[in-house]
Amino acid sequence: MEITRIPLGAWIEGGLNWLTSEYSVVTRAISRVTQTGIEVLNDGLMWLPEWALMALIAVLCWRASSYRLAIGAVAGLALIWNLGLWNPMIETLTLVVIATLVAIIIAIPVGIGAALSERLYRGVMPILDFMQTMPAFVYLIPAIPFFGIGSVSAIFATVIFSMPPAIRFTALGIRQVPVELIEAADAYGSTRGQKLFKVQLPLSLPTVMAGVNQTIMLALSMVVIAAMIGADGLGSEVWRAIQRLRPGDGFEAGIAVVILAMLLDRLTQSLRRTRAK
Repeated sequence: MEITRIPLGAWIEGGLNWLTSEYSVVTRAISRVTQTGIEVLNDGLMWLPEWALMALIAVLCWRASSYRLAIGAVAGLALIWNLGLWNPMIETLTLVVIATLVAIIIAIPVGIGAALSERLYRGVMPILDFMQTMPAFVYLIPAIPFFGIGSVSAIFATVIFSMPPAIRFTALGIRQVPVELIEAADAYGSTRGQKLFKVQLPLSLPTVMAGVNQTIMLALSMVVIAAMIGADGLGSEVWRAIQRLRPGDGFEAGIAVVILAMLLDRLTQSLRRTRAK
């Protein structure tokens, strides 16, 4: 017995075609603004001499954590510079910073809303489960019709892929605030806004920062994958090495990605511990 096949793919493709045709003005505006932001940040980081940027990052690591992290950051960045991957590293860092900022701007308000509203929480969690289960490569598919080939599509896909942890951890941190403290705030006549900004958010900040850390790591992994749709950076170096069968070049770019990931991870963890004190 033949079973009628549900044309799910045709429905999705039709929906994407309708969205791209009806909201092309919006997507073009978003693309122009995003591309401008990428160029400004990338040109600013490129304008700084390599030694100056390494010194700034070392000072940031020293102030946020310790001299050991500062020394490790300088050693890792110096290796990337020596391998001739400084400019791709800057391009990757630019995409990660912009994608992370956009993801956090969207995710934290959604997480706060999910923490304060049980109905919204129950509605958001299955969507986050779906987003985190979906293979990363699938997010590249709708990005191309909306924004075309390039870095803007990479940021779009990266934002969608990296948002769930920030939403989850924000909601979790606020919901884990002790009930006694909430009752004490109510007893003193605090408004909902005062409870949120003076009690719940400060106490949940370490958990929120853990979500930000995970968002940065996911953003970095997705930016590398997004080289398949024309994103610049270390991912494009890996992709080019695969196409040309140059394993040495690919491993060099992969090592640079690992160094950048470790630096961002240690730095955000240090900021998290600092906020927790």
